[in-house]
Amino acid sequence: MVKTMTCKQLGGACDKEFHANTFEEMKVMSMKHAHEMYEKSDETHMKAMGKMKEKMKDPKAMEKWMASRKKEFDELPENN
Repeated sequence: MVKTMTCKQLGGACDKEFHANTFEEMKVMSMKHAHEMYEKSDETHMKAMGKMKEKMKDPKAMEKWMASRKKEFDELPENN
């Protein structure tokens, strides 16, 4: 039941695709990618991370945003 989401769909800055069976797996892949881009000081990803940090200041807003990403994942068709 593999599904695909992009870095942008997960709050990032590029079209890199992540393939996972669960939303939790998807989050882990996305965070690993974000860390790799942070290590490279990738400017577009740094800006996206700044926006995520702003969201994190309001736990309710972050929770709502994360729930909307999970809903989007759940509604995606399975890859063939």
